[in-house]
Amino acid sequence: MAGSLCLGHTGEDRAAAYLQALGYIILERNWRYRHWEIDIICMDGDVIVVVEVKTRQKGVEYPSELVDFQKRKNLLSAAAAYIRCKKLDREIRFDLVIVSGVDLGIQHFPEAIQMFD
Repeated sequence: MAGSLCLGHTGEDRAAAYLQALGYIILERNWRYRHWEIDIICMDGDVIVVVEVKTRQKGVEYPSELVDFQKRKNLLSAAAAYIRCKKLDREIRFDLVIVSGVDLGIQHFPEAIQMFD
């Protein structure tokens, strides 16, 4: 368990650095509300981006399988709580970042998480 937790933190660090290099502004990392958690919350221009980070030791064939219905529902609830708590009125987008392989390569899927599909 400790190894996967460490790998997960490393993946989130890599994802945050990647997003910052793209010009995103990181607002929060591991933001929690009740039992929900958002890995990264950032700004891409005027858009709030909720980022789910998945870190895997091997590559991923089907990224869509990494975020199931329950996880999408939890992300929507957590994002709604964040917007309420911070009193924000902005467009919101849900991205997926996959960090994988021995080189911890990054795949970024903007708007990958569709809440109402």
